[in-house]
Amino acid sequence: MAIKIYAFGGGQMVEAMLRAALKKKVITAAETGITDISTTRVDYLTAQYHFNVSQEPDWSAVQAADLVILGVRPQDNWQEIMKELVAHHYQKDVLSIVAGVTVNQLSSSDDLFAITRIIPNTLTDIAMGYSGVVKNDRANQAVIEEFLNSFGKVDYIDESLLDVFTGYGVAGPNYIYNFLISFTNAGVLAGMPREQANKLALENLKAAAVFVEQSGKHPAELLDINNSAGGVGITAQHELDKSSFAAGIENAVLAAVKRTKELGKENTGD
Repeated sequence: MAIKIYAFGGGQMVEAMLRAALKKKVITAAETGITDISTTRVDYLTAQYHFNVSQEPDWSAVQAADLVILGVRPQDNWQEIMKELVAHHYQKDVLSIVAGVTVNQLSSSDDLFAITRIIPNTLTDIAMGYSGVVKNDRANQAVIEEFLNSFGKVDYIDESLLDVFTGYGVAGPNYIYNFLISFTNAGVLAGMPREQANKLALENLKAAAVFVEQSGKHPAELLDINNSAGGVGITAQHELDKSSFAAGIENAVLAAVKRTKELGKENTGD
């Protein structure tokens, strides 16, 4: 049976989540409602997916929903939406993607909300990557996971780690894309045609990841296998060791985590 969804906010991330869930048949267009203040988004989401989209909430659809998505911006009046949910006696699950707003902030002491807060991954269209998830005790884990697993994997974490998860995990594809570009460019620099260099770089990237996963070995052990005495691999390794390759990745992650924390403070006014 499809999950009935109602989303407050129809931005790109909500769209990506719903698109993946629709593709996996976890939801249906007929039982998915969205409220968005933008007439452009209303028209687009209606025409593209045939969702039930309007500028004003359809409270009968909200009350019938198994899951309400809070997909507004942090600076928008999410508090008013939560008050309206209380006023309309909604007592099922609320899934928040509002950056910087904690589970406790979403759960007032006088309501019965089942709250799940997520940091969605950016690989929704291929249903891969982990979403960072924090939930309270009331959350219906079965419903939440069925929806979240339609666009990736679920990683339950302590809420204190969400900023780290964002800067490291959610931004993770950025680091991989940069590596892939650099590796391809290196092949071109050495004299290989770009199309062939890109093909080899991508295959090496995919195969190496699978090998680490399937072998159960630490990457350092696999390096030892590849690096014979005085050979090509150890020569390349020597140059990498001399470079800022490792520190560059580490510094990028730390900078991304720092910026995530800054944005959270800016958005919530803390």
